[in-house]
Amino acid sequence: MVVELFLDLRSQPCRALFIFAKKNNIPFEFKDVELLKGHHLSEEFGKVNVLKKVPALKDGAFTLAESIAILLYLSRKFNTPDHWYPSDLQKRARVDEYLSWQHTTIREKGSSLFPIKYVWEEAVEELNSALKQFEEKFLQDKPFIVGNEISLADLVAIVELMQPVGCGCDIFENRPKLVEWRSRVEEAVGKELFQQAHEIILNVKNMSTTQLPPELREHVKQFLKP
Repeated sequence: MVVELFLDLRSQPCRALFIFAKKNNIPFEFKDVELLKGHHLSEEFGKVNVLKKVPALKDGAFTLAESIAILLYLSRKFNTPDHWYPSDLQKRARVDEYLSWQHTTIREKGSSLFPIKYVWEEAVEELNSALKQFEEKFLQDKPFIVGNEISLADLVAIVELMQPVGCGCDIFENRPKLVEWRSRVEEAVGKELFQQAHEIILNVKNMSTTQLPPELREHVKQFLKP
């Protein structure tokens, strides 16, 4: 029985899991949980994750919530290459350090830009501060966060930083170090896979309410105004 992953690719953690599983040839069944349609609030999904949030994993009778926990579970179950979550104590600690830090910085600030445009000015200022910390503390002059190879830290970071790009805020502009790092991450996971994972959010800024299903128009039209 293959692992079931309950995902909505509008969600950053879901994209990280999707890329990780695809890149490592992990057999899984994609269960599409459309948040905007309230699929996560259904009784059926509640049996998988009582928290009613994505992502979620089901492996036989075993279920698991929280993206980092799921990433680590998959890395161990399928014995993925060491660079993702290094066996070296100090390298692993660096991955853990970033994963612990990003929740209240990159993730929190980047998410507030998508797609609520009326809070951009304040959110961009806060995100700029987080990006400065990211470059100076975590990336420094290394190819990747932990060194010369991509890790879970880079994967979790890139999906978060792509979220503002999806609503037209290019946070990579005038940040050559971040641009080069992004290019390396894309190359490491594969450009086609990277594009596949981000296709939905990169098209959001080009949407109009007339392109949406009727049940979604009223819900999101306030966010799609120019």
